[in-house]
Amino acid sequence: MFKILLTREIPGPAMERLKKEVDLEYVSEETKLTKEEIIDKIKDKDGVISMLDDPIDADVINAASKLRVISNYAVGFNNIDIKTATSKGVVVTNTPGILTNATADLAWALLMAASRRIVEGDKFLRAGRFHCWGPKLMLGYELTGKTLGIIGMGRIGSAVAKRAKGFDMHVLYYKRHRLSEEEEKEVGAEYVYLDELLSRSDFVSIHTPLTGDTRHMLGEEQFKKMKRNCILVNTARGPIIDEKAMVKALKEGWIAGAGLDVYENEPYITQELLDMDNVVLEPHIGSATYEAREKMAEMVVNDCLAVLNGNKPVNLVNPEVYEK
Repeated sequence: MFKILLTREIPGPAMERLKKEVDLEYVSEETKLTKEEIIDKIKDKDGVISMLDDPIDADVINAASKLRVISNYAVGFNNIDIKTATSKGVVVTNTPGILTNATADLAWALLMAASRRIVEGDKFLRAGRFHCWGPKLMLGYELTGKTLGIIGMGRIGSAVAKRAKGFDMHVLYYKRHRLSEEEEKEVGAEYVYLDELLSRSDFVSIHTPLTGDTRHMLGEEQFKKMKRNCILVNTARGPIIDEKAMVKALKEGWIAGAGLDVYENEPYITQELLDMDNVVLEPHIGSATYEAREKMAEMVVNDCLAVLNGNKPVNLVNPEVYEK
């Protein structure tokens, strides 16, 4: 029977399948294993199902002499040393596509909450400060007819762009490889370079993967190019933004507000962000719907077991491993 390490309990029927079909070691959903604990537990495992915040680096991979597959319960895989895994013949899989709608929905929820000061208004009312209606009470920004800039136009970025049609918004996008003319027409977006996107957009939503090139993609220089009424949304990865620069931009009024689901050093949150009324904060819940998380679980388990049973997984991150 194959031995698998599951670094955090997953929802739905896929969890029960694992318990029945493999020799499974797992920890509760509330527990986060340290790197040292993962190294200790992975030594005799054939496979590991990891979470997006598990550091599956060279030390971890080299500690597992029997390891054949790393199945990441996430779309992104920046937490995994792909080069080392491939060199060791270890297959890496992820869960693309499934969480597209859930994350796109949350991006819009953050955008609307920040632009119309929803959380701030809720706190205001609960604190007993709502004494009467006023012409200047909780003024925010309308979405209709405005310009939305999307950084990254993969599945999630495209889903966000399509939703903008309901608000008659003009959509700009920037990504390394431009979409085809047909794809641009389908999502209803205009391609521009990053500087132009930042200077023209009333709202900016980030949907690019975290790579060496995109780390701190938005820093002080970029924030100074944005409109003072701009709302920034990030549901991708925290380190894409230089958090210190963002705090400065928010405090000094270079931009109007932000809606954040991810952070540069999560789960640590910069205290200044916690103290700001013009920032809406969520605990990395982009894919946190019953539908998405259970489908992710099914996908990650299917691919993990496929590899262990000698089959090629559907969602393969490092196809080079099969060329070795």
